[in-house]
Amino acid sequence: MKNSPLADKHLQLSAKMADFGGWLMPIEYPGGGVLAEHAAVREKVGIFDVSHLGKVSVKGAGALEFLNSIFTNDLNRISDGQAQYTMLCDDKSGGVIDDLIVYRKSAENLFLIPNASNTTAVVAAISAVAPVGISVKNLHNNFAVIAIQGPKAEAVLKNLGVDISLGYMAFSEITIAGIRTIICRTGYTGELGFELLPKVADASKVWDAIVAVITPMEGLVCGLGARDTLRTEMGYPLHGHELSLEITPVEASASWAVGWAKDEFIGSETLRSQKQNGASRKSFALKSLDRGIPRAGMVVKNQNGQTVGEITSGTFSPTLKIGIGIALLDSNIQVGDTLVIDVRGRDSQC
Repeated sequence: MKNSPLADKHLQLSAKMADFGGWLMPIEYPGGGVLAEHAAVREKVGIFDVSHLGKVSVKGAGALEFLNSIFTNDLNRISDGQAQYTMLCDDKSGGVIDDLIVYRKSAENLFLIPNASNTTAVVAAISAVAPVGISVKNLHNNFAVIAIQGPKAEAVLKNLGVDISLGYMAFSEITIAGIRTIICRTGYTGELGFELLPKVADASKVWDAIVAVITPMEGLVCGLGARDTLRTEMGYPLHGHELSLEITPVEASASWAVGWAKDEFIGSETLRSQKQNGASRKSFALKSLDRGIPRAGMVVKNQNGQTVGEITSGTFSPTLKIGIGIALLDSNIQVGDTLVIDVRGRDSQC
C-alpha cells in the first residue's frame, strides 16, 4: 500500500482511511463526515488530497502527434497551456483502458494525469507503441495533487496572494507559500475549482497554507467519499464503473470526448461502428422515486420485470436528498421512463 505525501496530515485529523488503487487515502473526517464535506464544497469550499492520481511525462519531437494518434479526443482542439479530458481505448474492443487529463505544455512536452490504479497500464500501453525519440516517464511518485473546489475557490487563491485568471481547463504556474506549483482549473465535483501539482517535497507546505486560509472561511478538508458523491451528482464517469475495458466511450455516453474528425486513433474502428450503427446499451442518470438508494451492481428492470441493465454507480444525493445513480441500460430506454431496481429484496422505482 502506497501513502500520499500528505498521509501524516490525514492521520493527525483521525481520517477514516481506505485503499484507492493501491494508495491509502482518506474517505472522510470526524465532525460531520461525507455530508458535511459535500455541503462545504457545494456552498463554500473544500480541499482534497488526490495525490494517488498518476502523473506521466511524454516528451520528444512529434509527441503531440503521437498522443493524438492514440487518444480519443483531439489535442489539436486545444492550445499550449490548456488541458483536455480524453481516453485511451483497447484497439479491438473499444473498451476504455483509462480516462485521463492531458496537459499540453507544448507540441513536444505533454503531461498526463491518469487514474491511480491504471497508471502502470497507461505507461505500458503508450510505451509499447511510442516511436523512437519519444520519452515516456512514470512520475507517479514525483508530485502531489491538491484540489481546491467550491464557490470560494478563487477567494482562497486571492487570500494566498495568487491573482490569476484561468479559463476552464487552462493551466499555469503560481507561487504559494514560496513554492512554485502547477495549477489547472479542473476538478471532479462540478464546482468552480483548481488542482495544484506541487512536488512531493513541497506538498505539506502548500497544504498547510491552504488549510490556514479555508478554515476561517468555514471550508473543510474533504475525503474521497465526498468527492464520489459530488461527481455522481454531476454524472461524471468513474473508471471501473461507467468506463472499463468492457464499456466503450459511446456506451458510456462520452462521445463528446472523441475527436470523430481525426483519421484514426486506438479503438476508432469499433467506436465509429457503434456511432454509425448504434450501441446496444447506453449510460443514463437515474433518480429514485421513493426512498430506495441505487448501488453499483444492482439489476435494473422495466415495468414488465424484464432486465434492462445494471447500476454502475449509486448513492444518496446530499443535495437532492434522494437516491441517485448512473446505469448502463438497453439503448431503447428513453429519458423519462420509469424503471425498477431491487433494493435488498424490495422493488424501488426510479
